[in-house]
Amino acid sequence: MILKSLSLLNYKNFDNKSFEFDSKINCIVGNNGIGKTNVLDAIYHLSFGKSYFNPVATQNIKHGEDFFVVNGEYNKEDKNEKIVVSLKRGQKKVIKRNAKAYEKFSEHIGFLPLVIISPADRNLIIEGSDTRRKFIDSVISQSDKSYLSHLINYNKILAQRNALLKYFALNHTFNADTLDVYNSQLTEYGTLIFEKRDVFLKEFIPIFKERYEGISNGNEVVDLAYHSHLFEDDLNSLLQHALNKDKALQYTSVGIHKDDLHFNIEEHPIKKFGSQGQQKSFLIALKLAQFDFIKAHSGVNPILLLDDIFDKLDEQRVSQIIKLVDDENFGQLFISDTHAERTEKAVKQVHQSYEIFKL
Repeated sequence: MILKSLSLLNYKNFDNKSFEFDSKINCIVGNNGIGKTNVLDAIYHLSFGKSYFNPVATQNIKHGEDFFVVNGEYNKEDKNEKIVVSLKRGQKKVIKRNAKAYEKFSEHIGFLPLVIISPADRNLIIEGSDTRRKFIDSVISQSDKSYLSHLINYNKILAQRNALLKYFALNHTFNADTLDVYNSQLTEYGTLIFEKRDVFLKEFIPIFKERYEGISNGNEVVDLAYHSHLFEDDLNSLLQHALNKDKALQYTSVGIHKDDLHFNIEEHPIKKFGSQGQQKSFLIALKLAQFDFIKAHSGVNPILLLDDIFDKLDEQRVSQIIKLVDDENFGQLFISDTHAERTEKAVKQVHQSYEIFKL
């Protein structure tokens, strides 16, 4: 799969900008604040229908304008595919594939597989479990439509159950039958999600460990550990046992929405015991394992975005990553950097075509 061209209209800091891309390596270079990351984020937007860096959709519209349009032309399995993402203030975002709008954005997820490696990934280590769950969900969703559907349904029912608990508290009332309906639905979808996460991680963790060993030369032992209430009991029983606590808290305290993925080095949390270099290697291994997993399950080489990679990693690690594209298992690569000479020096190490875009 290749992104052939990209055009941006009123997207972030761009008025009207177009690119024609190389099929292998594309380097977006320029000073800080000029919009390099925004180009990569626009490519991410075409795959996921949202920004990687800014969850508030309207903030991706250029200041002083009423709309944005991101337009990408791809070649996938010898077919031309045109994807357009557009948003007008006060209206819903629209995603079109070959001029036909999707009814549900979830239908588009996984069509254009993509992996991004960015300084923002450090949030996976330093932030709460929600960030790590989103990582798991995004990897599985790119190759499993039913998983994404179960997740959407679970979150909808969870919100309804939480609203009901608040209603009970405000009105000093309680209806066990209504709550049981939500418990039953949560159990159905939650169990399916838990089982798929468990199967996914059993496959994913060995891939991750192999990637880490390749980056760190096998100097440390790392691990990912999946934590879920559902390892203790079935979800319906857990919900019953937590009823009094949930009524007091006015929200659902157990379930797959509390799952977490623990990042460990030498059997200790990497957040506390890992050096900066070890944490960076850990995150890159995580993202490259994501690439491997998606490729294995979709049969397509995901697009790989490397955002500001040189400023955050030493040159040896950067060289190791770029050399990966020499492997035919990798597809198209996009790199953003502040120094054109440094970038060109790195990409010349591999025997692939490349293009440098100076902003």
